[in-house]
Amino acid sequence: MPGDNATKALIDTLNGLLADYFALYLKTKNYHWHVKGPQFHDLHLLFDAQAAELFALTDVIAERVRKNGGTTLTSIGAIAARSTIADDDRDGLDAKAMLSALRDDNAALVTRIRAAKAAASAAGDNATEGAADDWTDQAQQRVWFLGSILG
Repeated sequence: MPGDNATKALIDTLNGLLADYFALYLKTKNYHWHVKGPQFHDLHLLFDAQAAELFALTDVIAERVRKNGGTTLTSIGAIAARSTIADDDRDGLDAKAMLSALRDDNAALVTRIRAAKAAASAAGDNATEGAADDWTDQAQQRVWFLGSILG
């Protein structure tokens, strides 16, 4: 691991972000599998598309950790220990509650991404700093879509 404190902080921040992406991916996929009601078809497809978008970024974020000389998360336990996204094991959750939870979790993810961007800036990692803008845009779009459905 690099000796530079700013780089160490960036690696730590990116691993926390990576944990949140995995946790939000699984939560979104859970809702995809369990959504019910009159909007089933549309929400089933939306949740699947959003889960795929989240999962696609896990490798990108992990590779930013590795390119900065760090090690990434190694297990479900490591993800659980680092994530700020709460699990949702409730049965029979209605679609509106799913939408609200995912909207709020994606909004929280924006905050984590911004922290990663700031850490990247402090470490002089322009690639991560630039990528964070795209990650932010994607998360904000998910917030917008989910919030628009809620009305």
